[in-house]
Amino acid sequence: MRALALNWTRARVLGGIALFAALTALTARVTIPLPFTPVPVTLQVLAVLLAGLTLGARAGAASQLAYLTAIAVGLPLSAKGLGGPAAFLGPTGGYLVAFVPAAYVVGALARPGWRTWAAMLAGVAVIYLGGASWLAIWLGGDWGKAWTMGVVPFIAVDLAKALVAAIVVDGARRLVG
Repeated sequence: MRALALNWTRARVLGGIALFAALTALTARVTIPLPFTPVPVTLQVLAVLLAGLTLGARAGAASQLAYLTAIAVGLPLSAKGLGGPAAFLGPTGGYLVAFVPAAYVVGALARPGWRTWAAMLAGVAVIYLGGASWLAIWLGGDWGKAWTMGVVPFIAVDLAKALVAAIVVDGARRLVG
């Protein structure tokens, strides 16, 4: 009976990983291009934060790794509709790669209450660090430009996504008990 319980638990975890990989791919399709930056607004940050919150550190990171693997093998699942190396070598490549550690950090830090919000902020910071770092390289080493093009325009909307993720998960936890 114990083996059956372990298999069921494993199946639920693998299902969650697949679900959040797919959710991240779907949220990549919701894009708002901004005329002053090569980085669009997407709902992917919300999916990454939710993955870490609901699946925990390891499975949340695994879901994002599964998403990136699908892109790496050529599936056009990035926000710009690219697959393969082109998705990672463009201006948004650093954001994509940062999804894995961001989901891990959120899952590792999140606890009910204010720590959920702190975990969200840490996850967003990880995404910004990875994204702006690669964007600066892509822009020829201009960190100031990377900051103004790749972080500043997104702060308010990403804080809103973090708040939504925290509210959704805390509400779901209360509902489930």
